[in-house]
Amino acid sequence: MTTVALIEDDPAYRAGLERLVASSGRFTLVASFGSAEAALTELPALAPQIVLSDINLPGLPGPAAVLQLRTLCPATKCVVLTIFDDADHLFSALQAGAVGYLLKTSSPEEILAALDEAVAGGAPMSRPIARRVLASFARPIAPQSGGAGAAITRREEEILDQLARGLAYKEIAAALGISPATVKNHLGRIYEKLAVRSRTEAAVRWLGR
Repeated sequence: MTTVALIEDDPAYRAGLERLVASSGRFTLVASFGSAEAALTELPALAPQIVLSDINLPGLPGPAAVLQLRTLCPATKCVVLTIFDDADHLFSALQAGAVGYLLKTSSPEEILAALDEAVAGGAPMSRPIARRVLASFARPIAPQSGGAGAAITRREEEILDQLARGLAYKEIAAALGISPATVKNHLGRIYEKLAVRSRTEAAVRWLGR
């Protein structure tokens, strides 16, 4: 059976997930943790096939935990289970390497089906999340005169390329030989042109152009 580990700081909700996985008949619960730090200490030796993790954890944030997990356990697939349906949490988790993103409003059957989908190589997402991801790719970048939809300049393309690689403002500035303040000014115009509100949304829009 598929091995699963849990990372969830709410003891009551974690206990419910433990019962769900253990009683599924097709998944084996190998470990359950209340924090990312505890999980990352033990998971490399356990090497579960799937980790089901909250994203709003005490201490190390969920996306950072996912990123570290990818390094420590490259074969493990991480599915996020959270209350947050906003773009920043979503795209941060996906950029970190999560293969799925579920809301805690999902039914037990939906959670188990999502684990099945992850095992099969899919990218399980709650319906509202899937709609948000599709919407981020649905608005084409079209040349217009100023404001949302205006043409991206060559310098802005360079900044977006660096942003999509996950570089911080100072790193982008160093790579392009400009000041961090100039990077910030360019990003303000980029956000307006792409009609986004965060660097993660901008990077996803740019990668999906």
